[in-house]
Amino acid sequence: MMMEKERKLIVEYGKQMSGQGLSKGTSGNISIYNKNEKLMAISPSGIGYFDTTPEDVVIMDLEGNVVEGNRKPSSEWGLHTVFYKNKPDAGAVVHTHSTYCTTFACLNQTIKAVHYVIGGAGVTEIPVAKYETFGTDELAQSAINACGNSKAVLLANHGLVVCGPNIQKAFGLAVNVEFVAEMQYRTMSVGTPVILTDEQMAASMERAKSYGQK
Repeated sequence: MMMEKERKLIVEYGKQMSGQGLSKGTSGNISIYNKNEKLMAISPSGIGYFDTTPEDVVIMDLEGNVVEGNRKPSSEWGLHTVFYKNKPDAGAVVHTHSTYCTTFACLNQTIKAVHYVIGGAGVTEIPVAKYETFGTDELAQSAINACGNSKAVLLANHGLVVCGPNIQKAFGLAVNVEFVAEMQYRTMSVGTPVILTDEQMAASMERAKSYGQK
């Protein structure tokens, strides 16, 4: 079985995504890119995350050709490949329909620096891509165009897409962006959120470089 490690990771993180409420039902999708093989492992279309096995995960090239797998790949495979084609550092992509991110996506409002962990996206504001029908080339292009230097982008009236060097980082970013979106929603519910300045965010992002274990 090709890319067995990546397939197992997609099953593992799919369960986490569903278990943590980042996506309801069969919504959302996950992929991991093997740069040496130039192949992507991606979750299958319409199968619950707790029902997905490594054999269900589909292996594709970046042109959309299925290389191995008997299942139909996620309808958003093009959304994933456009990130790998345009962001050389991307090794994994996570697309969620998490509640608070999707709330702001439906408002077509950006997520701002109400909390410093937004810096994990490499920017101080998460942009919003204009609405396009799910599973289309137009959506993929809208997402990557709006994303710019960010590692995260909201899809208008749809959800969130993030990328990272590996699945652990990408998933962690999806969790953190949802947290910031929740804080923005909650602070807006009781008052006017205080947005961190560019200087404050720059200091936080520099500090974050030494965070964690080496």
